[in-house]
Amino acid sequence: MDQELYSKERSASLDLLLRFQRLLISKLYPADCVGQVPNTYSPDLLGVGSLLKKYSALLCTHIGDILPVATSIACTSHRHFAEVSRVVDGDLTGILLPELVVSIVLLLSKNAGLMQEAGAIPLLAGLLEHLDRFNHLAPGKERDDNEDLAWPGIMGSFFTGQSCRNNEEVTLIRKADLENHNKDGGFWTVIDGKVYDIKDFQTQSLTGSSIL
Repeated sequence: MDQELYSKERSASLDLLLRFQRLLISKLYPADCVGQVPNTYSPDLLGVGSLLKKYSALLCTHIGDILPVATSIACTSHRHFAEVSRVVDGDLTGILLPELVVSIVLLLSKNAGLMQEAGAIPLLAGLLEHLDRFNHLAPGKERDDNEDLAWPGIMGSFFTGQSCRNNEEVTLIRKADLENHNKDGGFWTVIDGKVYDIKDFQTQSLTGSSIL
């Protein structure tokens, strides 16, 4: 039901393109054949692969024209980015491209030789720079990148605001800093995302460093 409702919101031409794209993918999807010689493809299959390449070239050309314009408008403000994203999401970029990428990855895992013959993958790779520039305008992108790159447990509470102190008062210690400090004779350890200096306790403990 959701698919039918979403289909009604699309234009007839866009819906036709999506059906055509799915038809191409289904024709290329390998059937379970017995006795087929590996890496040999029928002329019909190669023809469908060539058609997929032409289709991908036209789609990539359109998206390559649209995304730079969308990026130039979206960089104005967060509100502009939200509006542009809504438009792009209803365009070929948001409807055809995601499904095409997933489908080609699936076909590549099933029959890499045929996809190399088709040659559609390099065309899609040409869109990466345009997509990357647009995605970098997303609000909160820097925070998300920091959370992805942060050492788990150390910076998580810093970004989620769970620390009871102000952000300026929180000293962030990178994993490399901790390792270098311990190599120089220090004894820092991490418990629940906080770094503790237990050097003094080490000299008093009877259990030895391995237990600590």
